[in-house]
Amino acid sequence: MSIVITPSKIISRILGGIGNQLFCYAAARRLELVNNVELVIDDATGFARDRQFSRRYALDHFHIPCRKATPAERLEPFERYRRGFMKWSSRRRPFEKRKYVEQEGIDFDKRLLALKVNGVIYLDGLWQSEQYFKDVQEVIREELRIVPPTDELNQRIAEEICNSNAVALHVRWFNAPGSMVSHNLSVDYYHRAIALMEENIDSPRYFLFSDAPDAARVLLSLPESKVVFVSHNQGDAYVDLWPMSQCKHFITANSTFSWWGAWLGNEQNKTVLTPDLQLGGITAWGFDGLIPGEWVKV
Repeated sequence: MSIVITPSKIISRILGGIGNQLFCYAAARRLELVNNVELVIDDATGFARDRQFSRRYALDHFHIPCRKATPAERLEPFERYRRGFMKWSSRRRPFEKRKYVEQEGIDFDKRLLALKVNGVIYLDGLWQSEQYFKDVQEVIREELRIVPPTDELNQRIAEEICNSNAVALHVRWFNAPGSMVSHNLSVDYYHRAIALMEENIDSPRYFLFSDAPDAARVLLSLPESKVVFVSHNQGDAYVDLWPMSQCKHFITANSTFSWWGAWLGNEQNKTVLTPDLQLGGITAWGFDGLIPGEWVKV
């Protein structure tokens, strides 16, 4: 009787918007590299029940070298029940012996860095910190190069960015403007961040990215001569992430989308300003490990 040995591999469950998907991938890719195993991407189950936002897998727009999971690797059939049992069983074991590694809390968890992969391990979580992949960041940066859009308008904006001291300015709306209970950043944050850029950057030109550009225009009241509203790519997040990452400096929102825009920026002496606050509920921000040490909190 022959014994079948299952090759060691990590099956990473991708979920969330494009920013969170990138975090899922980067942490899993680092774990693959240090363990010299295979990484398999589950591009389906993390979105199957996302009825509120109807998000879809978006990482095909990057240079990711990993294959997609088969139905069996996605735990089909009866995926939801089989996954639930694996989670329950793994929680009863020490972290280093789990076969289903689920994120606990939102703070950086150094246990993941030391995890040894033996056999098949399922990885499920957002893992929102560069500390999960900083030691292999050159590989991550190379693989997360965005396939650029080829249309004339985006190419023209990219040329404007290249020929100016471009500052990517991201305004993210989690609630309607003026909401009594809001996770939106205050206008004071943006005004202070812009003032800091004006003090430290020579002739900045602002490229404003927002899911509600008209509201952002009213909120910030920037001179039309100093700002370019990048608002024509509504619905295609990766298309906006590409010109954002081409900018030289960054004012982020409390959003993983602009976090990645800033992190992927290649300018050697870039300035990144990011909100110094803690939020929970709709948006989590300011937790341990999220903000790189060289970024400036405002």
